[in-house]
Amino acid sequence: MAPAFTVSLIKKISVLLLVIFFTLNAIAQKVAPVKNSPLTGIALPEGSKQDKRILSVMAAQILLDMEGKKAGVDLKNTEVVSLLSATNNSYTADSFAFAAQQAGWALSAGGEKEYYWLQQNGKTVLAYFFITKKETNIYFAESNQAPTGVSSIPQVQNDAQQTNTVSEQQTTNAPAEQQLQTQTPNVTATQAISSGFKFNSSNFDDGWTSTVQEDWVEVTKGDMKVLLHYPKEGTIFPADPEPLTTAAWNILVAPRYSNLRNYKTATITDYNRPYLGIGYATENAGGREVFVVLFRQGESGWLEFVAPDKNSFIQQYKFDPETIGWDSESDLVKPLANMVGYNKFAVDVADFKGKWTSDFTGIQQLYSVYTGNYAGMNINQSNEEFIFSEDGTYNWKLLVVNGMVGNAKFAQVKSSGTLTIPNNWQVHFTMIENKARTYNAFWSCIKGARILNLLDAQNPGTGIYTKFGLAK
Repeated sequence: MAPAFTVSLIKKISVLLLVIFFTLNAIAQKVAPVKNSPLTGIALPEGSKQDKRILSVMAAQILLDMEGKKAGVDLKNTEVVSLLSATNNSYTADSFAFAAQQAGWALSAGGEKEYYWLQQNGKTVLAYFFITKKETNIYFAESNQAPTGVSSIPQVQNDAQQTNTVSEQQTTNAPAEQQLQTQTPNVTATQAISSGFKFNSSNFDDGWTSTVQEDWVEVTKGDMKVLLHYPKEGTIFPADPEPLTTAAWNILVAPRYSNLRNYKTATITDYNRPYLGIGYATENAGGREVFVVLFRQGESGWLEFVAPDKNSFIQQYKFDPETIGWDSESDLVKPLANMVGYNKFAVDVADFKGKWTSDFTGIQQLYSVYTGNYAGMNINQSNEEFIFSEDGTYNWKLLVVNGMVGNAKFAQVKSSGTLTIPNNWQVHFTMIENKARTYNAFWSCIKGARILNLLDAQNPGTGIYTKFGLAK
């Protein structure tokens, strides 16, 4: 017969083992395999898991709330879904958009490219889709109402459907240009439009001239012309290069041309993939025969290059766009992307009036280098604000929040003073935080508005300008 203390010890060990077992089992239940999103019913790829851990859900809730506030809505019922890493599955943002539409959801674009608004039968859900080296994640949260100021996303085809569509076109021998729209002429004046700002044109040292137009910034040199199109609904949405480029061409280019010939699209397989649409056409205004290239890469927006012929384009940009293939060098299109820099107009003291703000949000998902387990989320968020008066005075404020979720700290500083213009590309403030500062400055244009670009002239850092928008 075993001694009493031995039996007691065995009982304690058994109880402890049971506690450990049920604790581990409870933790395991917080990350469980799923085939569909419980909140939306959207089908998910094999290997997907729902993460119900408190830290994961809280981090997702904070991230989604920031986007929800921009749209004036409140969110609840946050859901976190984790997929295999991009190296282990081919599930992309396009795959997600297609799966959502297959589940009956209508999609709208959020304020940032990773966000989507889903709507179905009066129910609205905000989704956040992002890919990291370690995994692919989707966050969902139910909204109390439909958001304002979002644009619809056209129906997206999956890869198989797109392949079938191309096959059908090839079978019927339908030329590519027949898939493009022909619209009535829309003649736009080449004179800069009045905008309420002093400078509506810029003459650059390299011979290019920029003028502000209603729907684009027009950049010209000799018989070459580039239209830096303002963002427009229906021209950027999740899709493969060909349907996306063709949709943008139909909306931005087609209305001003006729007799389109030899139209084709091209792209280069690259992390920052460029999109090109190429064709020969006749200008409705004047009847000139031209060579046209539509281009976008990253955040460049759509740029339309108009040359009298292909050889003129090649002489200016040093490559033949009709030879671009998936394996071409991405450096070839740098001269096209660099044209974005011509959306630049000088400043004047009378331009500075009203409230201008700049918001920044940076989020880091942290994981243990030893275990690979999720270790929380670090947030860096700031809001900088100028309020300009007509007498040349201003009030400035900077609010900064940073730290781990649940233990973030904030700081705020304010200043006021008078601004002057040393030259047309700089602005001087008598006091910012603790001293006088001079900033390199210029205006860039979007439809119906301008963006203020500022960079500390004494401490340029990376050379990236801070962008300010006029608050309503």
